[in-house]
Amino acid sequence: MIKEVYLVASGDLRLPANQTCWQAQEDMESSLHQVLDKLEVKVHRAHPFDKEKGHGFIDSQKMGMQVFRDLDPHKPIIVAESVWQYSHHVLAGLTTHKGPILTLANWNGQWPGLVGMLNLNGSLTKAGVTYSTLWSRDFTDDFFLNGLREWLHSGKITHDLGHVRDFDPNDAPGNAVETGEKFARAFKKEKAIMGVFDEGCMGMFNAIIPDHLLHPTGIFKERLSQSGLYAAMRTVTDKEAEAVLQWLLDKGVDFQWGNDPETELTREQTLEQCKMYLAALRLADEFGCDTIGIQYQQGLKDLAVASDLAEGLLNNTDRPPAHTQEGREILPGRALPHFNEVDECAGLDSLITYRLWEKLGLSGDNTLHDLRYGEDFTIDGEEVFVWVFLISGAAPASHFIKGYSGASSERQPPMYFRLGGGSLKGISKPGHIVWSRVYIMNDHLHCDLGIGKVAALPPEETQRRWEMTTPQWPIMHGVLEGVSRDQMMARHKANHIQVVYAPDREKALEACYAKAAAMNELGIKTALCGI
Repeated sequence: MIKEVYLVASGDLRLPANQTCWQAQEDMESSLHQVLDKLEVKVHRAHPFDKEKGHGFIDSQKMGMQVFRDLDPHKPIIVAESVWQYSHHVLAGLTTHKGPILTLANWNGQWPGLVGMLNLNGSLTKAGVTYSTLWSRDFTDDFFLNGLREWLHSGKITHDLGHVRDFDPNDAPGNAVETGEKFARAFKKEKAIMGVFDEGCMGMFNAIIPDHLLHPTGIFKERLSQSGLYAAMRTVTDKEAEAVLQWLLDKGVDFQWGNDPETELTREQTLEQCKMYLAALRLADEFGCDTIGIQYQQGLKDLAVASDLAEGLLNNTDRPPAHTQEGREILPGRALPHFNEVDECAGLDSLITYRLWEKLGLSGDNTLHDLRYGEDFTIDGEEVFVWVFLISGAAPASHFIKGYSGASSERQPPMYFRLGGGSLKGISKPGHIVWSRVYIMNDHLHCDLGIGKVAALPPEETQRRWEMTTPQWPIMHGVLEGVSRDQMMARHKANHIQVVYAPDREKALEACYAKAAAMNELGIKTALCGI
């Protein structure tokens, strides 16, 4: 029986984010302490509140290593998260920790604590570190208490994963397997280039695919630099940027401009984002990239506005025309799949999805989202769990109700985006989806897939969910078929989930199986979830 535990809290690298979010972390830890006190478990917080910084987070890899040097590596440890955190702050220490590890988050959408914990879980899984994981709204529910007691008694927690089964080609409908396998063989033969504008965004160790795992799929990295992107932005003329902006205005995008660049979106910031969009396409064209990812955090954030508007445009087949400096149009009538935050697992997924959906005669516009939050909601008299899928602006307008005319661009939160820039915000349209996640486990690529729906919620409920998370970002009301909240959290090895639309459930199921067959043929160990 565990009677003493260490507690650590990994945080952001950005001081304003840590300061703004500290109160939520303090409240969460207070609630957790009350529960552990009742169970007669003594908690040793492994690092103090820093009065000068105004928070008590581990805020760098350097600090994390220093903290873990002073800990007994054999004692149990809880990593408690109520905010977005950089996994590499604690990863080094956790890789050599011998005692039981528990990652834990509060079920609250205010700050991305659930997102941060899932990223840490994915990073630990990739690193081969054994851990347990738990989540709760207030740490008093039976699910949490039973799980906590199990961990205190045995040092591990067993979750229900009955929704997961290995892909079996014999279960597939129609000619889905033949279609997927044929596509994959051609994909591997033709090969593709993944343009990476710097790796390791925000300490996301789980988002970096080692070359020896990536190359067998037929994808090879072109390692580019964000400094190169910034330099290319400076060669885009004001006239070219104005043309992109006018195209968006003609489409009906609502830019919520103000005058104070410190707190409001300005027209100048939007024009700079238009230059980034054109520069990214020109560099992708120059290097033959089939998909690209821009890190932005860290580095580019200190030079340029947010990348999110550009990312959303790149992910949309219908996008502003872009030309080389010589006048040749770049990828006319096609998207350039972009993987937000240089999540290479999402990049692999995104490119395969876009091209496979084309073969199936479907729209392949797709995006990743954070698994930010979720609550039950009554739809047609039935109570269902509706996820808040939310991302900082990389979702394509084709996913939104009314498309571009239903989209707005609002200034990104200053604590994350000092130099401003807007998102591409909208409400995802109701419909059927295929969801997926590529991740790394046991030095092998894996992929989980399933199907679901995007629900239509009343405007006031959508607004409530926006206000309790990040209202500047695009939202998707996700309902996953055959997968409960706790099953999803227990299995998912990433902060991101990939989503793409299908015309109806039958097509979604067929496309899901075709994608599973393609992933399997590419050498990726594939599992179906909930179907």
